[in-house]
Amino acid sequence: MRNRGSIVTITEGKVALIERMKNGDHYYVFPGGGIKKTETPEQTAIREAFEELGVTVKIDRFIDDFFFNGRQYFFQATILSGEFGKGEGEEMTHPDPEKGSYRPVWMNLSELLHLDVRPHEIAKEIYSWNRKRG
Repeated sequence: MRNRGSIVTITEGKVALIERMKNGDHYYVFPGGGIKKTETPEQTAIREAFEELGVTVKIDRFIDDFFFNGRQYFFQATILSGEFGKGEGEEMTHPDPEKGSYRPVWMNLSELLHLDVRPHEIAKEIYSWNRKRG
């Protein structure tokens, strides 16, 4: 188990997710990855957004943390620059069949509760929070 830093970015009613296919399993995760020894969870989330999505983000606020295959920290983030879907991280540029596929997608917020989004607790929290806002 590894601690992770992840972003939640929402634009025009859509949330950025990574669509995963692994061992016949189809699910979604929030962009993010393992925290390196020299990084804070926030720094990891920013680095991973660039590696997986191809965008530079700024952290707006801490959302929550959950224990799900390690401690996962979630941050609301705003995209500052870059081109969504052009991530150059290892998992994006050199697919490994054993690790499955990674594909950045924009998903309607209304679908968050109907998809296999992991961890589901953060998906429910994001859905509820955004529904209250507007």
